[in-house]
Amino acid sequence: MQKASLYITYATSFFVAAASLAGCHEKQEVKQEDKKFVLSDTMAKMILMDTVRRARIDDALTLSGEISFNENSVVKIFPHSSGQVTETKVSLGDRVERGQVIAVIKSADVAGSYADLSGADADVAIAKRQLDNAESLYKSGISSEKDYTEAKQNYLKAEAAKQKIQSLLSINGGNSQPGGVYSVIAPISGYIVEKKVNAGSFIRPDMGDNLFTISDLKEVWVWANVFETDIPKVKEGAPVQVSTLAYPGKVFNGKIEKLSEVLDPTNKALRVRITLQNEGLLLKPEMFAKVQVSNIEKDSAICIPTKALVSQNGKDFVVVYNSPSDMQIAPVEIMKTLGDKTYLNSGVTPGQLLVVKNQLLLFEQLQND
Repeated sequence: MQKASLYITYATSFFVAAASLAGCHEKQEVKQEDKKFVLSDTMAKMILMDTVRRARIDDALTLSGEISFNENSVVKIFPHSSGQVTETKVSLGDRVERGQVIAVIKSADVAGSYADLSGADADVAIAKRQLDNAESLYKSGISSEKDYTEAKQNYLKAEAAKQKIQSLLSINGGNSQPGGVYSVIAPISGYIVEKKVNAGSFIRPDMGDNLFTISDLKEVWVWANVFETDIPKVKEGAPVQVSTLAYPGKVFNGKIEKLSEVLDPTNKALRVRITLQNEGLLLKPEMFAKVQVSNIEKDSAICIPTKALVSQNGKDFVVVYNSPSDMQIAPVEIMKTLGDKTYLNSGVTPGQLLVVKNQLLLFEQLQND
């Protein structure tokens, strides 16, 4: 009887212990379920998603180039007379307004023109007195009509000579003085993109170069170099993406406007021209530029936004979104990346949703679960 009681006691203890273990196991399972990551409403507002799709492959050719001003919308300013530059009032890159004085030049030719003008004024005055006398004598019947006509022609010649000198002096808008000093005036509003003179520079009569170049910079040109092996890949009208060192991550979209018909003898490259709208005047002449020329291949591949990628330990991943409580980390194999598009060999399938904003936060959270 005593043994039976002892067996009952042992059996009871065993079942109690088993029940306790089962209870602990159930609690652990509950805890594990509680640990599963679920996207909160707040975080849901912080993310963006995009769809995996199959697309034709863009094959991009990368070219080197530089920013230049649009030569079709610039004004080159030339001197209208030789002389010495006494003052320059602008520097390269300065903003100027139409009618603004940008340089002052002292010219012996201008001084000589004013001396000629004084002589022409005297000739006109003499010719006018002679004409008045001839007219008076002709009306009185003392002199002939021929004398009157000759005096009139002399007066007209003197007036024409004076007007010629005045026209020469007014070429620069009349901004000259009797001492031979004249001002160089900005004919349009814009920016000084070329400056070839400074105070003290001499301007010779045989110099055919311009002093300044003004551009409004609303449009700029990009000149890019194409080497012989790549010439067949470049065509007029092909879309391009231009980026610069000054603005990492910013892309300026345009297209090839013109191809040169001859190679540059210096670097044996073909030059192509791209016109870009310069909003905010971000692009400056002489900036280096990287130009990607897009060509569409016949083959297609899985395509995702480049910003969806998460790189870690030399591998690439994406965060696949199925529902707020069902998100997965998927390793992907990259075929090629072209700007904002990345083509994959494997990892995801068309139609899946990927997180493309703040995906790193979800990536770290899913890794920790």
